[in-house]
Amino acid sequence: MNDRRTFLATIGASGLAAPLAAKATGAGDPPRCLILSTWDFGAAANDAAYARLRAGGTLLDAIETGAMVPEADPDNHSVGYGGYPDRDGHVTLDAVIMDDAGQVGAVAALEDAVHAISVARAVMEHTPHTLIVGEGATRFARERGFPKVALLTPPAEAAWRKWLKTQDYRPVANSETGTYRTPGGALDHDTIGILACDPAGRLAGGCTTSGMAFKMRGRVGDSPQVGSGLYVEKGVGGATSTGLGEEVTRVAGSARVVASMRAGRTAQQACEEVVRHIAALRGDAIKGVQVGFLAIDTRGRIGAYCLLPGFTYATTDDAGVTRVHKAASLFAS
Repeated sequence: MNDRRTFLATIGASGLAAPLAAKATGAGDPPRCLILSTWDFGAAANDAAYARLRAGGTLLDAIETGAMVPEADPDNHSVGYGGYPDRDGHVTLDAVIMDDAGQVGAVAALEDAVHAISVARAVMEHTPHTLIVGEGATRFARERGFPKVALLTPPAEAAWRKWLKTQDYRPVANSETGTYRTPGGALDHDTIGILACDPAGRLAGGCTTSGMAFKMRGRVGDSPQVGSGLYVEKGVGGATSTGLGEEVTRVAGSARVVASMRAGRTAQQACEEVVRHIAALRGDAIKGVQVGFLAIDTRGRIGAYCLLPGFTYATTDDAGVTRVHKAASLFAS
């Protein structure tokens, strides 16, 4: 379904599916093609990614195509065009793309380019580097022919100016309108992470965001950092994160999920292990904070777990069927 509102209305009427991890394929089942992404709005991204695969695209093509959907949506205030600015009024974007062959490209604090995921892929394919930031990233985007686009939309600017009146800066994730939403609630998101595997067990992933609303200028969260916001490893699996990026970067969260899978845990067990580790490590410091992980192994088995209820994720299977699921959580709301 290409219209996100129609899709959300549909799932609102029918209810969200149970966690897919409970229906994981058995150890002897063949690998399958699967696309998954964080949050309910990832459904439209999945559909675009699946269509790209069906048209003969690679896994990286699919990841990029899927991520471009929320990046171009002016109504999505946490990714790309229409994202809420930093506290100085600048919209800055972070993104990373990676495959299990070790190819990776990322940008952080990118300005005036809608598709940060595509600029990140250009870093991967046209430079010897893995991460370019700030003015250098913006200049690189111009040099590669990405059009200059003013990212601050009127609704985002209005929200920023309303926030300025309070001058109530706090390093809290998901503060998109200047008033803090229910932690873990339906609107409690700040990024999209996408993972995909094919029947050969190959993996790729991407992550893109406009970051924490009204953040300090220059702040970079977990999303573009390999091993924090995203990690994929050949023969093992991939993981992506969402929520308050500072808590993910403290433990290199996505890399830890994959390392846990490498050590023999299932994707679900690995996500749970890292969330529980963060809770034990940080204690009262993370009260009311959302952090979640989404993971997949080379056979298309999924894990999803978060600190607080409300984290959802979308899956698209071999047949192109897209569903939204609720992730299990460590704490009650």
